[in-house]
Amino acid sequence: MAQASNELKPRLCVIGAGPAGLAVAAAAAAFDMKPVLIEKGGLGRESLYRGSVPAQALIAAAARAQAARANARFGIKTGRMSIDPSVVTTQVRTTVDALAPNATRERFAGLGVTVIEASARFADPRTVVAGDFVVKASCFVIATGSSPAIPDIPGLAVTPYLTEATIFTLKEIPRHLIVIGAGAAGLELAQVFRRLGSKVTVIEPATPLAGIEPEAAAVVLHALAREGISLRIGAEVTKVGRALAKLRVTLRDEAGEETIEGTHLLLTSGRRPNIDDLDLDAAGIQTTAEGLVLDNSLRTANKRVYAVGDAAGGPHATHVGHYHASLAIRNGLFGAKLRVNYEAVPLVTYTDPELAQVGMLEGEARAHSGAIRVLRWPYRENDRAQIERTTEGHIKIVTDRAGEILGATIVGPRASESITPWTLAIGEKLNIRAFAGLVVPYPSYAEVGKRAAITFFNHGLTRPRTRRIMGWSRRTR
Repeated sequence: MAQASNELKPRLCVIGAGPAGLAVAAAAAAFDMKPVLIEKGGLGRESLYRGSVPAQALIAAAARAQAARANARFGIKTGRMSIDPSVVTTQVRTTVDALAPNATRERFAGLGVTVIEASARFADPRTVVAGDFVVKASCFVIATGSSPAIPDIPGLAVTPYLTEATIFTLKEIPRHLIVIGAGAAGLELAQVFRRLGSKVTVIEPATPLAGIEPEAAAVVLHALAREGISLRIGAEVTKVGRALAKLRVTLRDEAGEETIEGTHLLLTSGRRPNIDDLDLDAAGIQTTAEGLVLDNSLRTANKRVYAVGDAAGGPHATHVGHYHASLAIRNGLFGAKLRVNYEAVPLVTYTDPELAQVGMLEGEARAHSGAIRVLRWPYRENDRAQIERTTEGHIKIVTDRAGEILGATIVGPRASESITPWTLAIGEKLNIRAFAGLVVPYPSYAEVGKRAAITFFNHGLTRPRTRRIMGWSRRTR
């Protein structure tokens, strides 16, 4: 046990300095609570070096490569295009370096946060030991993030593979990338490397983009297939191995067993929370095979301890971690009784076309509300989409019979941006009338949502009584 001089007694101690942990520590510091932040691997490292930041930088590079290929459609000829892997890698690193100052020990120390760079473990229900320090806090927040889950595949232990955490260290473009897993991360990276010049095969034994509106997911899958990505849906990997400079993946589907060869293997089969080294039993914190047992306020069985971000389970996204952080601060330090509610939390898949959704899916809405209205509008009917030659996709809005907005799904250009007003609508329980009467710029993708909203009222215009009233109104002018 550390000496008494190294004993700290803050109101709040945060374990883990990913996006969610940093958000909790910064918020507590803003209220002059002098929190303690413990991190063994470097502040912000999970997001900056192995997560969303390098992934988005790669997506941006790949999008520019694809745009260059499409220039001829606009009458712009730039000659033969080439991709320099070293420059792509450099721009990813430059992006990370530009954002790194936002998550430094010096910055957080300046905010009033005591930063301890060491591994943390619970010694008892109200004590954490980290290096030479003993921390006795009124409230603890576990924000240790997650790591890629490694599937149990015969031969994997002796076969080189990449994960979402290690693929950004590549200094070359794979000749043939085999991706196991067709969730959001798997498909995003599959499209990135296809656009950068790789042959790409994606293997998924179950439903690709599980949990996403099926008709929107189908738009993304069709787009990926058109770009030349081989999608092996319903195929199960039975073993992997190495043959000289190549990797061999054996899979089985309805047609039987087949072996494909590639140069690189990427695993995107899910994630698991980083909680194994925390000695949670000593703190009276319950766990299952899936992770921490939490109540609907993100609190563990130990009433002093909360969990946020990937460590808490739920959707794996930085903005979800920020949402968790706001709840943990208000519940743990200010005694609020706020419950986690994912209905107003958007989920985004950063493929091209992008896919974003918030609230209930159509099937969920029918089970919840019974009679519903489903409103749609395609991008091909949007002038901005025609101008930009980005006409693939649609918006789908689900309301109850009175017009209250229950869910929204957008698949198409700028979906990640266009979902925001619908997120607000669901959080504030707005009626579709608010969107039908909205004045939006022309030309803009925002018109897609407005046009869908207007269709809510088209149904009433077809009723005989409504037509008679409108006819009488015209005759009396």
